[in-house]
Amino acid sequence: MISREKRTPFSDWWWTIDKPLLGAIVALVLGGVILSLAASPPVATRIGLDPFHFFNRHVLFLLPSLIVMLGVSFLSPRQIRRMALIVFVVSVVLIVATLMFGAEVKGARRWITIIGVNIQASESAKPAFVVVAAWLFAESTRRPEMPATSMAVAILLMLVSLLVLEPDFGQTMLILAAWGALFFIAGMRMIWVFGLAATAAGGLFTAYLLVPHVAGRIKRFMDPASGDTFQVDTAMEAFGNGGWFGLGPGEGIAKRSLPDSHTDFVFAVAAEEFGIIICLVLLALFAFVVIRALQRAYATEDLFSRFASSGLAILFGVQAAINMAVNLHLIPAKGMTLPFISYGGSSMVSLAYGTGMLLALTRLRPRTEIISMNDATAAPTYA
Repeated sequence: MISREKRTPFSDWWWTIDKPLLGAIVALVLGGVILSLAASPPVATRIGLDPFHFFNRHVLFLLPSLIVMLGVSFLSPRQIRRMALIVFVVSVVLIVATLMFGAEVKGARRWITIIGVNIQASESAKPAFVVVAAWLFAESTRRPEMPATSMAVAILLMLVSLLVLEPDFGQTMLILAAWGALFFIAGMRMIWVFGLAATAAGGLFTAYLLVPHVAGRIKRFMDPASGDTFQVDTAMEAFGNGGWFGLGPGEGIAKRSLPDSHTDFVFAVAAEEFGIIICLVLLALFAFVVIRALQRAYATEDLFSRFASSGLAILFGVQAAINMAVNLHLIPAKGMTLPFISYGGSSMVSLAYGTGMLLALTRLRPRTEIISMNDATAAPTYA
């Protein structure tokens, strides 16, 4: 047993961490291991690799990811803010380097190789950006004379511009959604919220007019006969084949032909082999993480912790929703990993970093430690 009386960094962490939230995240991580083992071998075999190549790499990426998540969850809100600023600046530098030196794949530059490791800097930029924006909105609320909102708009425009240049419209939409939610939560005027939504819609329409592959995906979604819809059609067949309880582990058919069965379409593999029941369980876990984090966010009196944890929860939930919606053919196809379930190194580490910050910001803390409290002599009750 871990004693409440013996004060150590670990005991302080254990008695203040939100255990239901941590349990849901761990369940998703374990689910990702199982589904990686189910979905990845046919893909590896098809391209001439060892059948367990992607599974082994998934586990390999998982180990440092768990260290990052748990390590970050020990940090204080002030340390979270400082680290996020550093990670954001480094990520922006890496995105610029990617645009200059990254390899072009299918007309896009999204990856850069450093010391033999492929890095997608936009992944680490997302959670760091949300935390930096949350800090600016919190400062704007506490100190109206500070031009913090203008600074938040400036870093949004900078990051979105870099992502559009790659181009990576999926990450752009995700960041805009998280920033827009923060903008709303921070109590900004509704006219500005509607203005942001109109601007985003205008940007999407412009991309439809000017970017061929964006137009192609939207047209294929609206009219499947207008182009190749093999992956989406196969994913939909997988849901039909699996039914409620699935065909059984290893018995899936779709993964034998789906090129992205271990990444973008792992949700369809789960449906075919384990049934719609397991899909509902995954959906419930994602929903629980988001709702629980939002509940904890609004239980704290620190504006920064409230805004940052809300933004991180929304970022996590929207990413999961986009992936599942694509698998179910509810929105146009877009490459977006399913958090902790899909294969992907940069995505896994950045998700671990984001959830680590979420766990840290939702911990119970003495009121005297809440940095936004004006009364530094408040009694050491918990909030």
